Amino acid sequence: MELRDIEIFLTLAEELHFGRTAERLNVTPARITQAIKKQERQIGALLFERTNRVVRLTPVGEQLRDDLRPLYEGLEHSVRRAKLAAQGHTAKLRVALLPFNYEGLHRYWDEFRRRHPQWELRLHRLSFVDPFGLLRSGQYDAIVVWPPVADDLTLGPVLFRDARVLSVSHDHPLADRDSVSVEDFADYLHTFVPDAPREWEETYLPFTTPSGRPIPRGKPATNPDDLIDWIGNGDIIHPFPAHVLYHWGVTHIRWIPITDMPPLPYALVWRTDSEPVRALAKVISDLGDAP
Repeated sequence: MELRDIEIFLTLAEELHFGRTAERLNVTPARITQAIKKQERQIGALLFERTNRVVRLTPVGEQLRDDLRPLYEGLEHSVRRAKLAAQGHTAKLRVALLPFNYEGLHRYWDEFRRRHPQWELRLHRLSFVDPFGLLRSGQYDAIVVWPPVADDLTLGPVLFRDARVLSVSHDHPLADRDSVSVEDFADYLHTFVPDAPREWEETYLPFTTPSGRPIPRGKPATNPDDLIDWIGNGDIIHPFPAHVLYHWGVTHIRWIPITDMPPLPYALVWRTDSEPVRALAKVISDLGDAP
């Protein structure tokens, strides 16, 4: 099936009118009819039910529309980017994220790519170790982390705010609790991020409980695999943003709501100002917080 024929089919599937489809594509109605008949012969089934009054998709047509639409949009996007690259209008925007592959964030990336096909958006997982150093070194153009940030960095719009849950092993003394308080943290060992700014680390996990009891920290966590292993083995407990429940559904770990920790905001942060970074910040601001 040729690209033009795919465009004709998808446009007719949207308009459900041969005349409007022809006008929109600047061709004759006969060309629309010819293309649809050709596709129906190739597939061996009707794609549209046609009467003098009504044009509607058949079940086969609906399936073909659903299958072709994302492929066509992706191909159209690639062609637009190639044309712009040929004219010298292209750049890469490298964004690294501390949050896991949270489903609600995809709307920002999709909208940025739709608005700005001339720029390639590349997404990366941000290391636990020295995340701000990676930004300052130029390895990434922007990162998604929780605030606060240092004065040499720009704190942009918030993408989402996430409730907090405590992770413990299935046989931990807290495992059967319906909820926990930060005050409970002082009785058990935690981990910490190496070389992290103190104020930034404290936003994620306080150094003391509300009553002033110290919250003990053991060995540093440098990657999520070690972290989840230590929790599962009962070596530590650890608070997480709630979106991790969708990615770590393991039976040997319990997730308990924390009653007195505020939601953790994740925002776009950058050091070097650029047009692509400002454009992504505008997309996030326009769409508002993800659910």
